[in-house]
Amino acid sequence: MITLALSKGRIFEETLPLLKAAGIEVLEDPEKSRKLIIGTTKPEVRVVLVRATDVPTYVQYGGADLGVAGKDVLLEHGGQGLYQPLDLKIAKCRMSVATRDDFDYEAAVKQGSRIRVATKYTSCARDFFADKGVHVDVIKLYGSMELAPLTGLADAIVDLVSTGSTLKANHLVEVEEIMKISARLVVNQAALKTKREPLRQILDAIASAIPE
Repeated sequence: MITLALSKGRIFEETLPLLKAAGIEVLEDPEKSRKLIIGTTKPEVRVVLVRATDVPTYVQYGGADLGVAGKDVLLEHGGQGLYQPLDLKIAKCRMSVATRDDFDYEAAVKQGSRIRVATKYTSCARDFFADKGVHVDVIKLYGSMELAPLTGLADAIVDLVSTGSTLKANHLVEVEEIMKISARLVVNQAALKTKREPLRQILDAIASAIPE
């Protein structure tokens, strides 16, 4: 049995065409079913539905043989024990720094003043600002990141941005891009040895279907 870990939402939807190209179609809609393990048109392949942040952990420890996770999640996880053969070029967005539209970010950074940054991507944020030589206090939040600068909790946030419309609606502006983000296929390193041939067939089929 090959187990594929996916998270609901955008990554799930955008992974479906790639799986179809590999001859794998999911038999149930996860939005309509309460099942956490879903069969596919290939009897030897099943999908497990987990939180996006848990995908690398399931794959690392063998709860799944392969999975799809955003580059942001993999960077925070550290990628230990994972083989990352493919950038699927789906679920594209960017990780950026944003502030209130009346906050002088450039001046704060230039002056070397200590700024407070709210984010769930604490490792990425620390590394980014350390490379710039900027002193930051990182505050870990799990949701509604845009509230942090509006309530005075933080001077800036580090978050994923697609269109920027949520920032604009909350009087925030994107002041610096940290990196481009897309979803990656990750594979358990032990499974790559023990289930080499069936995994290789799936990887090759998905690779040939990746959009240019």
